[in-house]
Amino acid sequence: MEVHPPKAGKKGGIKNPSFKVLANNTNSQINIHIPYGGVFPSLAKREHLRNLPILLEKTLREANSPSPSRRGLERGCVDLITVTYGPGLEPSLWTGIVFAKELAEKWKVPLIPVNHMEGHIFSVFINKNRKKFPISNVKFPILSLLISGGHTELVLSKKWMQYEIIGETVDDAVGEAFDKVARMLGLPYPGGPEISKLAEEERKKIKNLPFSLSRPMLHSKDLNFSFSGLKTAVLYLIRDLGGLENINEKTKMQIALEFENAAIECLVHKTQKALEKYKIKTLIVAGGVSANQHLQNEMKNIISKKIKILFPKKDLTGDNSIMIGIAGYFNYIKNKKKVPKLTSIKATGNLRL
Repeated sequence: MEVHPPKAGKKGGIKNPSFKVLANNTNSQINIHIPYGGVFPSLAKREHLRNLPILLEKTLREANSPSPSRRGLERGCVDLITVTYGPGLEPSLWTGIVFAKELAEKWKVPLIPVNHMEGHIFSVFINKNRKKFPISNVKFPILSLLISGGHTELVLSKKWMQYEIIGETVDDAVGEAFDKVARMLGLPYPGGPEISKLAEEERKKIKNLPFSLSRPMLHSKDLNFSFSGLKTAVLYLIRDLGGLENINEKTKMQIALEFENAAIECLVHKTQKALEKYKIKTLIVAGGVSANQHLQNEMKNIISKKIKILFPKKDLTGDNSIMIGIAGYFNYIKNKKKVPKLTSIKATGNLRL
């Protein structure tokens, strides 16, 4: 992805930025990992190594930069490179970091390491035409609910680039729970969208379900979440119904619906508690699970007129380079005098905000 921020003047900086996305490309590995029911680390690393040069060449061409020559990829109009350094699978993170370091050294431009979760926070600000960055009217404090396959956390921000995790999962992330329950129901990977598809179809037909699932930690005094017990409850329910081989399609849809209801209720309830406790003025909901339509509807129902709620566009809910580019740009303009040395940038699988 290549982002073209404005030159210094009336627009620019943190207070009034304006962006134009010149090119954006992604290579999905979903089909490769389907047989494994999830991401297989060594395959992910191999695909990154193979596709990074191809994607960069394509992106530079689309951005009208000079085409790569036989001598190697040319710098063109690139002034800054950003790269994810965590959290995530370290073998895959290292492939991106090493590639970015080589380019930064060759092109003599700064390289800014970006926290993947910070990227998700900034993903909500890209509008439909991807030419503006509507951030100037955002009011603090901001609460971010970051929900994906690897993370479920509530993050409080009282100013830009300042984060405090005030709640998080104590075991499985909600996206991970969706995928595991989908696997129990014999649904293909990635499971989240498949669960939601079945649940939404059944939600239109039924008002009262024949069974219910627990809502772990729903009434705990803290703002933490737990989804491992909910996942186990689904496992026991399937067992008590005679096993997956004895469950018809209608019952499968009902299980999907009740699981989604339970998971979303936990997310919404704790978010509402945080909104009230910290007198939040802006709510950001981001990450892969933020694309869930039931979640979006329920979140909108708890928001007062005084609170602005922001979701990313659907194609920016998952991992993408646009959000990393923008988060990196903000980090750069805030810390121009403290650009890290290339040797100090390392993959950090358990990185936190």
